[in-house]
Amino acid sequence: MTGPAIDVKNISYSYQEKKAVDDISFTVAAGEILGFLGPNGAGKSTTIKMLTGQMPPRSGTIEILGRDIIKDRVAIQADIGVCFEEKNLYLNMSAKENLDFFASLFGLKNVDTEGLLERVGLADHADDRPKDFSKGMRQRLMFARSLVNSPKVLFLDEPTAGLDPSSSLAVRELIAKEAESGAAVLLTTHDMEEADKLSNRVAFINEGKIVAVDTPENLKLSHGKRSVRVRLKDNGKVKEEIVSLDDVDAGDRLKVAVGAAGLMTIHTEEATLEKIFIELTGRGLHA
Repeated sequence: MTGPAIDVKNISYSYQEKKAVDDISFTVAAGEILGFLGPNGAGKSTTIKMLTGQMPPRSGTIEILGRDIIKDRVAIQADIGVCFEEKNLYLNMSAKENLDFFASLFGLKNVDTEGLLERVGLADHADDRPKDFSKGMRQRLMFARSLVNSPKVLFLDEPTAGLDPSSSLAVRELIAKEAESGAAVLLTTHDMEEADKLSNRVAFINEGKIVAVDTPENLKLSHGKRSVRVRLKDNGKVKEEIVSLDDVDAGDRLKVAVGAAGLMTIHTEEATLEKIFIELTGRGLHA
């Protein structure tokens, strides 16, 4: 297909008098990860429900893989994968039985569920029940389940919430591999560090409105400082110097710092996505 895998134009949704999503538009290309970022209540989950066909937008249009989500909902749902934070696994069925059953809901036969379990590091637990799994193992099984229909579009809602660092890293690597294989990924999260590591672009949503869409790098460059913090040890004391890259002598000063015997560290003074979000909205992600 030509055009974006996800194409959202001017969608809105209200719960009685409260507007949860307010005239937002964005796209996600095949092979792209878009981090959809905002605090609880910002409109992320409502947007996902509209994009996955769980409820229609009050206004605007949504096309997934070139098809209208209202007119072609059933066909679209056969081509998407969804992994939500809430783990609705069948705890008394084995890991393999969970995947086989989910594949049957799509009318799929001969799905390589053992191969999927191997991809998420659960091959040795194919016959074990999720009730005995750790939270990280259950999350990896949820991710494997979202892949049984070889989806071209993935919707991931807080995929690493509450996981330990090792499990979080494993899930991030799985997401990146799916994008590398050509899947469009919409990642909703309030974890700015995770979004920064994974996303090709990020969209900030606050109070139902998108306030910025760009690459993490462009956002940090436009909102951060063009400067470098240099730490040196001189006669047993640690000294810090901030070199503005806009200064005429910045190159000479950095050259001297790099050649100094007491050089400890050099870091760019770029803004974090968290700080940029606060600057744009006046609130933090946990506000």
